[in-house]
Amino acid sequence: MSVTLTAQDKATLRTAAYGAVTLIAAADVAGSPHKAATAGSLALYSATGPIGHVLAEKKSDIGLDGKSVAAIADHVLPALTAAMSLLKQQDPAEAGDFRATVLVAVEAAAQTGKGVPSPTVTEMARKITAALDAV
Repeated sequence: MSVTLTAQDKATLRTAAYGAVTLIAAADVAGSPHKAATAGSLALYSATGPIGHVLAEKKSDIGLDGKSVAAIADHVLPALTAAMSLLKQQDPAEAGDFRATVLVAVEAAAQTGKGVPSPTVTEMARKITAALDAV
């Protein structure tokens, strides 16, 4: 099955994926948010298949406006759920690929600190996973 995505669908996927990395980086108060963002973004940029093509596009349509982590989460968590919903409707395998890609990026971003991720990073990762699985 082929996936047909509108420009808005692609923007939702990018906002969801890069937003998840942004949330992990913002939650990494004890570590290095810049290293977390870099590691997570590189993981997303390394994705393959149709999802990889969408995430690799250089677009300015990623909506991560917000002056607080809560404001960013209010936008990103629903985008994660929406992305999974639209992908599951078209091709469940691509939905699984998107979920796996986001979780690899979250894990890459979370592992940039020293040792075990902090409780805030762990909790943010749990919220991201819950948003991906909400559909």
